[in-house]
Amino acid sequence: MAKDKGPRRPRAEAPRGFRDDFGAEVAERKAMLDTIAGVYHRYGFDPLETPAIETLDALGKHLPDVDRPHDGVFAWTEEDGGPWIALRYDLTAPLARVAAQYRNDLPSPYRRYAMGPVWRNEKPGPGRFRQFTQCDADTVGAPSVAADAEICAMLSDVLEAVGIPRGDYIVRVNNRKVLNGVMEAAGLLDPADPDTHAEARGIVLRAIDKLDRLGVSGVRALLGEGRKDESGDVTAGAGLSDAQADVVMGFLDARGATAAETCARLRALVGASALGCDGVAELETIAALLEAQSYGPDRIVLDPSVVRGLGYYTGPVFEAELTFEILDEKGRPKQFGSVAGGGRYDDLVKRFTGQTVPATGVSVGVDRLLAALRAKGRLAGAIPGPVVVTVMDRTRMADYFAMAATLREAGIRAEVYLGNPRNFGNQLKYADRRAAPAAIIQGEDEAARGVVQIKDLALGARIAQDASLEEWKAQPAQSEVPLADLVDAVRRILAR
Repeated sequence: MAKDKGPRRPRAEAPRGFRDDFGAEVAERKAMLDTIAGVYHRYGFDPLETPAIETLDALGKHLPDVDRPHDGVFAWTEEDGGPWIALRYDLTAPLARVAAQYRNDLPSPYRRYAMGPVWRNEKPGPGRFRQFTQCDADTVGAPSVAADAEICAMLSDVLEAVGIPRGDYIVRVNNRKVLNGVMEAAGLLDPADPDTHAEARGIVLRAIDKLDRLGVSGVRALLGEGRKDESGDVTAGAGLSDAQADVVMGFLDARGATAAETCARLRALVGASALGCDGVAELETIAALLEAQSYGPDRIVLDPSVVRGLGYYTGPVFEAELTFEILDEKGRPKQFGSVAGGGRYDDLVKRFTGQTVPATGVSVGVDRLLAALRAKGRLAGAIPGPVVVTVMDRTRMADYFAMAATLREAGIRAEVYLGNPRNFGNQLKYADRRAAPAAIIQGEDEAARGVVQIKDLALGARIAQDASLEEWKAQPAQSEVPLADLVDAVRRILAR
């Protein structure tokens, strides 16, 4: 008779597309969020926290490249037959719901920032997770593009505040109205019948968004009959004529040496399109406002190649790109790429209220920024551990806890060793694994004399690598101090 094996043990692993973060990663993310929040706060934005779950109706159909609202989100129905609900896909849709729900209570314009995890029910891959952190700032109720210019300036300040110097980033600005004007000039958009040619415009939009990856020739192919990639897969094109493709490619090549030159080229491209001319005028206003605040082309530029993938943008769009090179998985150099983006979305709140409510905002990819700083060696990748108070006598635990409390009251991170104290070597090994800067030792003899031994673990590690036998025996990394001088002695070690 087969022996009953009992219930199957669960596998100790995170769900696919999710990850666990430990000490240094959590601390670095928190520090970055605090820094970004400080910049948002200085600009007058207030914090907002919304639930991780929204109704599916509130999320809407504004997800990229999908027709059904539950594509790309983790969604389920209530047991009582209530509405579909879902984990939030981003932080913008919840803001639109809040702006509509509390429109009679909130100031107008309403300026808020929000930080937290979002979830995407998409296929995970290298560096692509189903849960990640976003950090947004938005202004709701301001129709002037002065709000967009302010967001761009604030985004530049955020990048520099977290440790990205000028020369290593650029904020690129465009306007979807200009792009629509170009589409109109190319015969791809009829303002009286916007549904006509909608499929072709979608292909054009996605092709432009792939300029960095596919290059000019790849985009040109997608504007025409399509392109075949290295694997042989064929991507259908927009089917534009050569003349139509020339207009779109001219738009991508319209960036000039100055903002004024770029706007002049764009104005010529949009021709008689009223919408396009309006978009160019908005770009001119944004450029003038940024110049007045000394945000020059070394920080923020007008760039027609920026289109942003989400369909709800209605005006200015912007993207922050890191310009330094890193090595890919095969050791080849490549630019790091985009770490933040946003734009104007005047129709998103309208879904709830039936009335147009102007809004603009930006989302910063915190995990991308952290990866960039690690790639440049600007993050330590480790956090200092606590001072470890070792246990030489179990009957004197109260004394050891009193030492730890004294250190904590002085603002020094400290803990008492709570494992089995029988093997003292294991206590020091534990302190090493905790990256402890120092270990506090007090046996019966030291207690009788009112002193403690302090072992400088960092100095000890360096001595162990380079010192002679005589230097090692001299134990310069360990010193004896009066118990009353414990805090000062530890501070000297931390200062080194």
